[in-house]
Amino acid sequence: MNGARISELLKTRPKTSLYWGLYLASAQEGVKPDLGIAVAKKLAKRAVDRNRLKRMIRDLIWTAQAANLKSDVVVKLKKPIGRETRGRLRKKERELLRKQVQGLM
Repeated sequence: MNGARISELLKTRPKTSLYWGLYLASAQEGVKPDLGIAVAKKLAKRAVDRNRLKRMIRDLIWTAQAANLKSDVVVKLKKPIGRETRGRLRKKERELLRKQVQGLM
């Protein structure tokens, strides 16, 4: 997904949870639905955690798109993670983030 399309989607009203914003727009006809992920370095300090979150989001969204979601999606992290764990994403927090993303779809 290119930057212009992501910017266009970010102007729409998101479905939100405590940590995530989910931006949806109908896919163009004949084109496969696309995915954009925004996990800012300011919100997830360690590259390991940012990459883990992106993999988790990709997996959840692709599963949803295969089942019933037929739209372009941008997922954006809104709040910093790992405050209680010195900036590290732990299993408990990872499961919370996963549940929140699933709740938005």
